[in-house]
Amino acid sequence: MSSQDLLEISKQAFMYSFFLYCIAFIAYAIAVIGKSWRNREPVSHERKWGRISFFISTAGLLGHLLYFGTRWAGAGRIPVSNMYEFMSFLSMMIMVAFTIVFIIYRKTLLGLFALPVAVIVMAYAAVFPAEVQPLIPSLKSIWLYIHVTLAATGEAFFAVGFAAAFMYLLRTVNFEGKEKVDRRQKWWVEFTMFSIIIVVGFIVAVFAFRAAGYQAVFSNEQISVDSAGVSTTKVNKVEYNLPPIVAPYDSKVESMQSFIGMNEPLLHAPSWVEGGTAGRKLNTIVWSIVAGAIIYLLLRLLVRRPLGKLVSPLLKGLDPDDLDEISYRAIAIGFPIFTLGALVFAMIWAQQAWGRFWGWDPKEVWALISWLYYSAYLHLRLSRGFQGRKASWIAVLGFLVIMFTLVGVNLVIAGLHSYAGTD
Repeated sequence: MSSQDLLEISKQAFMYSFFLYCIAFIAYAIAVIGKSWRNREPVSHERKWGRISFFISTAGLLGHLLYFGTRWAGAGRIPVSNMYEFMSFLSMMIMVAFTIVFIIYRKTLLGLFALPVAVIVMAYAAVFPAEVQPLIPSLKSIWLYIHVTLAATGEAFFAVGFAAAFMYLLRTVNFEGKEKVDRRQKWWVEFTMFSIIIVVGFIVAVFAFRAAGYQAVFSNEQISVDSAGVSTTKVNKVEYNLPPIVAPYDSKVESMQSFIGMNEPLLHAPSWVEGGTAGRKLNTIVWSIVAGAIIYLLLRLLVRRPLGKLVSPLLKGLDPDDLDEISYRAIAIGFPIFTLGALVFAMIWAQQAWGRFWGWDPKEVWALISWLYYSAYLHLRLSRGFQGRKASWIAVLGFLVIMFTLVGVNLVIAGLHSYAGTD
């Protein structure tokens, strides 16, 4: 079988697993929501649909593993070297972590929260080019296999810990309360919902304009001076696939399709956002917030209540202590794996590739911040009384830190790990 055949099988397996995850999510929703609606035999209903849901999600995971294996064979290397491959692998490991935790605790409702995380990460992966690209020299190392796969596996368990912790908050926050502490807790739950929807908004915006074939091209001049004092001017062109709310700094329009009457960019990036790709990344961030806000407002208008208040009644049958335990155990499993992958083996690889163990690259810094954050979580967790809501909030915010490390750093900050970004 040729490499092209293997890559085509990989592409089909990716889509197969994505749709099965979506179907599994619906099945988990039926298991949970149907239980609250039925007056008779609710336990048997949940058990029946729980088995069906787990079977479908496991079938999706097998398809995901098929994608991974065939792409590895077709590309001739482990598929974790760019954002498409890494985020696809991360979503696969989230499903592996979920499957392990589900087998241990048998909590059907966990699928209602873990599956959307995997689906969103997988959809985010599909935003990036899926073509197999040759490895740059610094990636041609056995440490690529070890560093990236272990880091992603640790982050996958953090994702399951996040899902359980967020479920705990939805289960315990008093959405009917009028006290100041209740209002504050409700606000933060809703902000977490909004943060997740911003990622969804980014995915929706990219796919919508990609389907529409939108394109705009900008050019700007870059002046460089060599050691002899001779200056040269180079014209750089930057392609946008989202309408330019923010155009690159000091740029000119080469070509631009009209969008609801917008034939010119609304704004130009400030002078401190230099470079065309930096302006494009800023535009992407603005579009993510705009699209996420629109989706959030539409959902609020549809349900006419805060989203947290809508979901909270579904969790009334769960023991909060079980959710707290699941979150802690998932993070405790993921932490040593993340430590080895994201720090120890990463530094060994950095020494081989760049001649130093540590260089304060933005991705390295945020990996260290993530590690310190979860170190503090586990340390505080062992302290008396630091459980329940306090620990859950730290677990939720910790995964937001992880997602900024994976997504935000690539969109906002340039560094040695920029090969893993969108450019």
